[in-house]
Amino acid sequence: MEYQDIILEVKEGYAILTFNKPEKLNALSSRMKEELEDVIHVMETDSSLRGLIVTGSGRAFMAGTDLSELTTDRTGAETKQMSLHGQELMNKLEALPKPVIAAVNGYALGGGTELALACDLRVAGEKAVFGVPESDLGVAPCYGGTQRLARLCGPSVAKDLLFTARKVRADEAYRIGLADRLVPQESLMEENENLMKSIIKNGPVAIAACKSLVDQGLDMSFAAGLRYEAELNGMLADTEDAKEGLKSFFEKRPPVFQGK
Repeated sequence: MEYQDIILEVKEGYAILTFNKPEKLNALSSRMKEELEDVIHVMETDSSLRGLIVTGSGRAFMAGTDLSELTTDRTGAETKQMSLHGQELMNKLEALPKPVIAAVNGYALGGGTELALACDLRVAGEKAVFGVPESDLGVAPCYGGTQRLARLCGPSVAKDLLFTARKVRADEAYRIGLADRLVPQESLMEENENLMKSIIKNGPVAIAACKSLVDQGLDMSFAAGLRYEAELNGMLADTEDAKEGLKSFFEKRPPVFQGK
């Protein structure tokens, strides 16, 4: 697919997706959704890409939905359908069996925060600003933000941000657990790329298993989560990567994982 609203840069072992409509603060348009969906497909099918970094150009990560595509006569049924499609897209991003890092460089508002929440990790530069301000337009987040925010930061924090529609800067986002790391603005991408490199040097099958254990385990009882953990570890023990990991340990050399 030929991209117009994003840039996809392929590095050694990972990719960087940059939302690239700075004149609109990278607002999430229909075309951008289509291009994001295509990138997700690329990540699913290209075994050479073991991780994805998502960021934005200019002053914003993503400043919500492109409101120019909305009309005042939009029906409830149309809005519900738009919500379901947006949720499906965020679910696909979240379900990638590879690590996804949001490098939040600026405004991440509405759909921007919702998209960042669908990533595995959120690394914020000092100029990052998060918020779910939909209630000041008389609506609510509809791409999974209410659910992911409450699960990540707790229901009280979620209600505070949702009820007040206030925006939080990077330091507060880090304090409340919305951002996992806070780094200097000028070294944001360097920090994110170093973080990704530290992840993808490990076994990709094991990383996928760890991601599934955390994400799926949250919806299980503790006992069921333990059983799932044992089951996946049994599966991992039979992989070539596990054998390579142990062999490299005894041979005192870095492992060479093949994702098998």
